[in-house]
Amino acid sequence: MNSVTISALENIARAIRRSTVEAIGHVGVGHIGGSLSIADVLTVLYFREMRIDSTNSKMEGRDRFILSKGHAGPALYATLAEKGYFSKDMLGTMNTLNTKLPSHCDMNRTPGIDMTTGSLGQGFSCAVGVAVGSKIKGDGALIYTLIGDGESQEGQIWEAAMFAAQMKLDNLIAFTDYNRKQIDGTTDEINSLEDIAGKWHSFGWHTKKVDGHDMKAIIQAIQRAKDRKGKPSMIILETTKGKGVSFVEKAGVANHNMTLTREQVETALEELNE
Repeated sequence: MNSVTISALENIARAIRRSTVEAIGHVGVGHIGGSLSIADVLTVLYFREMRIDSTNSKMEGRDRFILSKGHAGPALYATLAEKGYFSKDMLGTMNTLNTKLPSHCDMNRTPGIDMTTGSLGQGFSCAVGVAVGSKIKGDGALIYTLIGDGESQEGQIWEAAMFAAQMKLDNLIAFTDYNRKQIDGTTDEINSLEDIAGKWHSFGWHTKKVDGHDMKAIIQAIQRAKDRKGKPSMIILETTKGKGVSFVEKAGVANHNMTLTREQVETALEELNE
């Protein structure tokens, strides 16, 4: 962990959003909405909180991050490139033939990816398993994981949540990207999650809801989670799907997997450079 300033973190998050837009723009279509919504928490984790080494991605005892909503891989790839796990030039190969940056995260292809994910719910279960393993090994690692709100309708999420509480996994800090939109509509229309904080609390988790685009609030929530002993933590991030690019935000549920023209990419980059 380091003491990088809030202003520096905000600049890094903008750079990650720009790289995400450019990477999706190269292929012309991608999961842009849910990628842009998580850029801020990824920035806090990789540039302030996590004990990691970009020159040694398999370092023993490192903290881990598992992106359970694996379709938001473009944002994680942009973060890893910004951190120095691989060249930013590689982002232009995303979703192409024989790429090391496939549509959904693959630990066997991409340096810095700690778990292959994409089938919703499974990444979260893996994170719980990794946290158990870390406890057994006693390596002192913190395990971070991020799930989607649509993903939270999967029963597997709640099975894993129950087990994590049973095992008192205070080395597990999870986040929900609560942008309230999924592929077929809003979460309230499809299968409402409210009261989402109450649900996690009732499953035995330390729970906090914060503005998912407020760096200071995210940092404070993580610190409280680290201080809480004997139970896992869920930080619910109130986010905007497509955050930072006005026409993507306005697209609503249509931005889940969205086409991007070169003109739109340029417009988005202009906004993100302001």
